[in-house]
Amino acid sequence: MCEENLFYIKDTEANQRLDIFLALKFKEKNVSRSQIKNLIEKNNLLVNGKKIKAGYVVKKDDEIKIKFEAERNLDVKPEKIDLDIVYEDDEIIIINKPQNMVVHPGAGNFSGTLVNGLIYHFKNNLSDINGMLRPGIVHRIDKNTSGILVVAKNNYAHNFLAEQFAEHKITREYIAIVKGNFYSDGIINKPIGRDLHDRKKMAINLNGRRAVTHYYLIKNFRDYSLIKLKLETGRTHQIRVHMASINHSVLGDEIYGEKDKKFGLIGQVLHAKKLGFIHPKTKKYVEFNHAPPKYFLDLIKKLNARV
Repeated sequence: MCEENLFYIKDTEANQRLDIFLALKFKEKNVSRSQIKNLIEKNNLLVNGKKIKAGYVVKKDDEIKIKFEAERNLDVKPEKIDLDIVYEDDEIIIINKPQNMVVHPGAGNFSGTLVNGLIYHFKNNLSDINGMLRPGIVHRIDKNTSGILVVAKNNYAHNFLAEQFAEHKITREYIAIVKGNFYSDGIINKPIGRDLHDRKKMAINLNGRRAVTHYYLIKNFRDYSLIKLKLETGRTHQIRVHMASINHSVLGDEIYGEKDKKFGLIGQVLHAKKLGFIHPKTKKYVEFNHAPPKYFLDLIKKLNARV
């Protein structure tokens, strides 16, 4: 089932950005620019029957067709899961997500997710912009990536944060152990899109979206390196795809790298260490840091001890 809407642009509505026009039309739905981009990517938003960009400037008599997909009636149960809450106020929650935890329910994962724990601890005190499957979820990190992320308690905070993500104004810093050694810092500027041969994977794709990753050497070990990474953009699996593209795949990443059984890892050695943004209420810049988990620190000791 889908909810379809059709609009024809009037004289008084012309010459404004499409995303601004739709945000006003669907004010009660709290539709954000990031949601509009998502509708465009799914071909659920067409102008004169064609796919366009969110920044398109509408013209008189344009036909705007927008389709909202109804969510399946899924029962996401609250679960008493211990959450590492780094910070909390009336607008946001900062969570340090452990490795091997999925952020929100999806195919094959309807239990044990971060959302199951959030519903138990915060009940209805979470934004509902992304529906019943993703209450409060503004952004994600991969199942086997640990680290901090921000959760929104209300729709205003959610939209305020989503705009910063969409405009690449969020500070995001990771640390990782990757294969091989470095002798300088660098930038990877390669577009990322769906893998043409495996739709479950991402890949360097000339027709994909702009993706930029900055990397900085912290320390070289024998055969491996500890590096810091800063995201200029935030594409799905960006760090993992980018590092693999320069032959420095993240250690433990069996999807984009190679199987490595030396250290008994359960996933990629990648940790979201720092997150900074303008706070939705104070309008001041805030920044949160969290050290990597014990297994990560233990691995650094092992690599230091190798000769």
